[in-house]
Amino acid sequence: MSAMSDYLEAALINHIFRGTAFSQPAGIYIALTSGVPVDATTGSTLNEISGAGYARASGCVPSSNGNSKWDAPTTAGDTENTDAIEFTAASADWGYVSGVAIVDALTAGNVLFHGALTTPRIVLDGDTFKFNAGDIDITLA
Repeated sequence: MSAMSDYLEAALINHIFRGTAFSQPAGIYIALTSGVPVDATTGSTLNEISGAGYARASGCVPSSNGNSKWDAPTTAGDTENTDAIEFTAASADWGYVSGVAIVDALTAGNVLFHGALTTPRIVLDGDTFKFNAGDIDITLA
């Protein structure tokens, strides 16, 4: 993922250049979407999968385990997940999953980063969607 949301871009610019406080999120969650989010997408306007046992997966609680869940940034300005991130099994078909967003709340909240899945897929009843360690790459360029 190399796309940052409008929300995060504005928050970082205000923090760096205008002295506006920007607090670290209390939690980071991974959301699956049927469509690819755009910069203006918010946690409430995501075309997010819903129902049938779907819930956002925890990406980490930065203050307690963020360092163990994401690599330290490289000089190229990137990081990746160090542990698998697994969703609960679908209790019915979720349908076509083609996008992903990193958000700061379990429901609604703010989109931080977003992108298209390299390999979109259809999630059927009983399937478990999973990102293996290293599958979520975030690059700031």
